[in-house]
Amino acid sequence: MKFGLFGSAQAQRGGPDLDSGQGFRDFVDYNVEAEALGYSSSFVVEHHFTGFGQISASLNLLTFLAARTSVLRLGTAVLVLPWHNPVLLAEQAATIDLLSGGRLEFGVGKGYRHNEFASFCIPIAEAEARFEEALELIVRSWTCEQRFSHHGRFWNFNDIIVEPPTFQKPHPPIWMAAGQPDSIRKVARRGAKLLLDQFASTALTIERFNIYKAEVEACGRRFDAMDVGVCRAFYVAKNAEDKARAIEARLANQQRMSKLATEPGSAAKSSMLSFDHTLDAAGESAMYGTPDEIAAKLDTLRAAGVAQVLLNGPAGSLTNLRRFAREVMPAYGEQAVAMV
Repeated sequence: MKFGLFGSAQAQRGGPDLDSGQGFRDFVDYNVEAEALGYSSSFVVEHHFTGFGQISASLNLLTFLAARTSVLRLGTAVLVLPWHNPVLLAEQAATIDLLSGGRLEFGVGKGYRHNEFASFCIPIAEAEARFEEALELIVRSWTCEQRFSHHGRFWNFNDIIVEPPTFQKPHPPIWMAAGQPDSIRKVARRGAKLLLDQFASTALTIERFNIYKAEVEACGRRFDAMDVGVCRAFYVAKNAEDKARAIEARLANQQRMSKLATEPGSAAKSSMLSFDHTLDAAGESAMYGTPDEIAAKLDTLRAAGVAQVLLNGPAGSLTNLRRFAREVMPAYGEQAVAMV
């Protein structure tokens, strides 16, 4: 198995005595150490208008991180295409891929949080159509060697050729987040890689993994388990009480996120919000506990064929990062753990 990171930095608001950039610098340092410890990748989120400082400009942060690392894969999980000019996004992503020597993992999605669409004044009903048009334009921008024009429902461009070229050919790997069976099959048919969320139960995650695998093989391609990234929260607890407190905090964060994402008065829910709001469910889907307890959950995933786990831990906790690398990771593959 390979282990990467998944998550967000945090920039706090405050007066002139508060250094709002410290959370971002801590996040970069955290990733630099993760690379030294043998973690293979770092996927960052994109969110807006939360009030609690999540990453909004993912590609800017990854550019800075690229300059501080040498082999860490740099992922987006995910860039929400309905909010972006697709040609400008293609240029920015290609620039990171070029400067990093081909380390970009380009994760995209259509979005699911009601508050973000409402604040951007973009109808959430347009999300899928905007996503499809944007992705088509991005791939064409990366692969077309001749000038082209585009006149679509949402975007119009005349006589363009997108620069710079990407380092990876024909373009950086494309990842998509999906949870519903039909959406997962669509990701497989596109030839994209699959990101599975951190909130679904272990059993549901394995079910989704198998749907993707079956569809890839039905399309006549060889399935590669590294084409699926399973996101999990992780925390190496000091004791049972410490684990219980961490699970309570996780549930509170899930509920805060769900409140932002759900339209008031609406029963419609994204697959991202389909988790049970209970302590048992919050604990089951997370890798919290002793190294042996975490290993038991990893063993279940490994037995199902999962090969890549993306870990979301307490912000900036180097102790947690190091303990997992030294006490859990060595039993799961080829990654050498540096004793930093």
